[in-house]
Amino acid sequence: MASNPDRLISLAEVKELTGLGKTMIYRLIRRGSFPQQYKPGGFASRWSECEIIAWRESQRAAG
Repeated sequence: MASNPDRLISLAEVKELTGLGKTMIYRLIRRGSFPQQYKPGGFASRWSECEIIAWRESQRAAG
């Protein structure tokens, strides 16, 4: 069985997965309560899909 590598996803995908808006995402990052984005080059920001899904699941568990 092949392993599925972690994808780096765009802000649009993060918003879709979390239901949060851009302002709230960056506010939570500043507070240290949301996964930090990666800067693969230039002005682009990407997030680890695995980290975003884990964050979402932890929020659901905390209820």
